[in-house]
Amino acid sequence: MKKHIVLLPGDGIGPEVTKAAKQVLEAIAGRYQHTFTFESHEIGGAAIDQQGTPLPEDTIEACKKADAIFLGAVGGPKWDQLPGHMRPEKGLLGIRKQLGLFANLRPVQAFQQLLHASPLKPEVVAGSDLLIVRELTGGLYFGEPRERRDNGQSVVDTLAYQRMEIERIVEKAFESARVRRKHLTSVDKANVLESSRMWREIVEEKKVDYPDVEVEHMLVDAAAMKLVTNPSSFDVLVTENMFGDILSDEASVLTGSLGMLPSASVREDGVGLYEPVHGSAPDIAGENKANPLASILSVAMMLKHSFGMHEEAETVEAAVQQVLQSRYHTQDLKISNGVLVSGSVLASKVVDQISANDTTEHIMRCYV
Repeated sequence: MKKHIVLLPGDGIGPEVTKAAKQVLEAIAGRYQHTFTFESHEIGGAAIDQQGTPLPEDTIEACKKADAIFLGAVGGPKWDQLPGHMRPEKGLLGIRKQLGLFANLRPVQAFQQLLHASPLKPEVVAGSDLLIVRELTGGLYFGEPRERRDNGQSVVDTLAYQRMEIERIVEKAFESARVRRKHLTSVDKANVLESSRMWREIVEEKKVDYPDVEVEHMLVDAAAMKLVTNPSSFDVLVTENMFGDILSDEASVLTGSLGMLPSASVREDGVGLYEPVHGSAPDIAGENKANPLASILSVAMMLKHSFGMHEEAETVEAAVQQVLQSRYHTQDLKISNGVLVSGSVLASKVVDQISANDTTEHIMRCYV
């Protein structure tokens, strides 16, 4: 199978973890006789420095032609003083909007080897395996008007949704629950917000089409509390943009390290943008300390969601598990009696696991 992938290394540790992701994709291509081609483009602070904008037109055009996009990270203190429309994060928001990537998928899984690193008691976090499905292109972050008024004495932000926007994210969540443990938690603030009342109505309408999925409604404050008291009780959570942003960041600490968390932003036809959730970590950029496992697990999501390569995705996930079981780790994981290695060495350990049973001869064409 042939697939074309755009790489957006971005800022901070982004180039380091993007390199690891590409190495894993190359290993998968070699083992399963696929052809993956690559091209790299700028986004975020790197794009500001080189082209004066966080999202250049050539980046947008390349992404529109890709089968999938991998993004390393954007942002850093170097650009903190820029006006809002010029901040590196605008590049990420912009590419999501340009490509219509309406669904953000955030899996959070507790790895047995890392339970000690969680801020929660091991018995609380053990067994946690949940997926947050967040609406990504509507709501408060994109609503108009958004402005300061009365000479700066008042301010307005707008939370707006079209019915269609809610329907498609709810359907995506139901489909995700159907292939997992068939339990969907819809998170809203229906006791206060009109948009949440419409959200809840649509979930009720859609559940008729998914009789095999159990549905519960939960207010966002209750969901936030339950995430830290009983996270293993969740399967799939679906919610609007801002609530999903907050809850997914809260859930991210369950594993004990942001370096373990992948994410995907997808649309109806399967095209998606895949990225680790850890951010640009400028304090360790260039030091080969960055944990590449979130990026590698994001590659597994790419293989599964954009390419339909489920066996290949499972191979990547198994390789990560095997490396952790062998107690290799970067500085953020702190595995007891483990072997501390650099980010590039940890990535190579995963690649070695993937390639261990590869006896095929395959020439892969890669254009960078």
